[in-house]
Amino acid sequence: MKIFTFFLSLYLLLALGSAADKPNVMVFLVDDMGIMDTSVPFLTNDAGKPKRYPLNDFYRTPGMERLSAQGIRFNQFYAMSVCSPTRNTIMTGQNAARHGATNWIRPDSNNAGENGAQEWNWTGLKPGDVTLPGVLAENGYKTIHVGKAHFGPRQYEGHEPLNLGFDVNIGGHCFGAPGSYLGRNNYGWGTKREHHAVPHLEAYHGTGTHLSEALTLEAKKVIEKTVAEEQPFYLYFSHYAVHSPFEVDERFIEHYVDSNKDERAKAFATLIEGMDKSLGDMLDQFEELGVAEDTLIFFLGDNGSDAPLGDQHVVACAEPLRGKKGAHYEGGMRVPFIAAWGKRNPDNAFQKQLPIPAGGIQSQVASVEDIYPTLLNLVGAENPEGHKVDGDLLQTLLSGKTDAGREQQFLMHYPHGPHRSSYWTSWRDGDWKVIYHTFPDTKNTGGSIQSKGAYQLFNLAEDPFESTNLTNSNPEKLGSMMKGLIAQLERHEASYPIDDEGNELRPKMP
Repeated sequence: MKIFTFFLSLYLLLALGSAADKPNVMVFLVDDMGIMDTSVPFLTNDAGKPKRYPLNDFYRTPGMERLSAQGIRFNQFYAMSVCSPTRNTIMTGQNAARHGATNWIRPDSNNAGENGAQEWNWTGLKPGDVTLPGVLAENGYKTIHVGKAHFGPRQYEGHEPLNLGFDVNIGGHCFGAPGSYLGRNNYGWGTKREHHAVPHLEAYHGTGTHLSEALTLEAKKVIEKTVAEEQPFYLYFSHYAVHSPFEVDERFIEHYVDSNKDERAKAFATLIEGMDKSLGDMLDQFEELGVAEDTLIFFLGDNGSDAPLGDQHVVACAEPLRGKKGAHYEGGMRVPFIAAWGKRNPDNAFQKQLPIPAGGIQSQVASVEDIYPTLLNLVGAENPEGHKVDGDLLQTLLSGKTDAGREQQFLMHYPHGPHRSSYWTSWRDGDWKVIYHTFPDTKNTGGSIQSKGAYQLFNLAEDPFESTNLTNSNPEKLGSMMKGLIAQLERHEASYPIDDEGNELRPKMP
């Protein structure tokens, strides 16, 4: 019997691998955090050096500073401009136009919009879908979900992360915003926002524990147990912060009382700092447990900033970038991205496999589509046959080098309304970006007309802040960019808005 047990244990060890055979991974995702919501400068000057702007001096993010100092940050990293599309892209490696969840998923009903794409995937991810945690679990990983999910609506099984490849779920459900960040409000339970109440945190009800802290404490418990079991982990730590409601994290309000910002902006800043403390606490725990050198960290936001500063189409909350969450401008879809090992050690076997320079800045275009194939490649896992992937490997970019063969492209498709920008598609190809508006005269949710025509064209190399529409001055380039946009939508088998009679409205050439 002892001999049988020995050989069974050996078989399982060889089949699954040991923790030492595979790196740990933490994807640290922050809700509604744009590229300027941090003290870390991501934008650069003409010489490629970090350039600080006023918002970098308003926010306090020492954890991000620590992480960026020991790794590399990207200054042109893209996410979808709203949350569920990005989250399902991280899970699948597919552009939102392909997986079909092109809008934020309302928990209890289809929110396609009056003229929105009727065939969009409003039910989100489903059991049996190929997902990043599912593939990693099949390759010996303990897969851990902490925080916001928002993968599917309440009445479908995809609302529960345990049905999508995760072994553990703490706090994840169908909604995109918490009922409350405050423990004394039971994170929404028993309040008018109970439909958004965060589950699994009853131990902290009635206490002064902020939601970001409660999630961190629970994440640390699971990681400690997993490390003790000598199993590699994939931790998807998805903070509800810094999404509204903008409730003050009292631990940090003293840092902002003397600022010239209004009360909502100050509250937002405390949510940023509370999230950042969580990052620092996780880095500390990895070191305490002796796994920091073996743990790869990806830090990013899920869409552009939603800081309560200015209108959705102006230069304000993402200054100097134009726009915010939901908008078709760069401020709506440029997000912070930092990659680093938990502790630098050039002699570590995993770090030899994927060397990441300290304090590096990468200026090539990348996106959330790239996370899935990059992590599968890192851990030696195969993408399941038949599953289409739109992302590319990040390994060369993470090493601080230029990937000469990589296309500098990003597609964002939003066939819905009303929203901050409604019924639009943007296509970046190299230095150029084109935006197509199906209904250019549609008012956004702020009440203003979102565009003065069906087309907007920008040269981001010469005009990174999108101040000059080149539609009329460069019709030839507009035509070539629109051909590319249309081809990309067709390649991804996209769904389209409809007219009042239900007819599909595909983009038109100028």
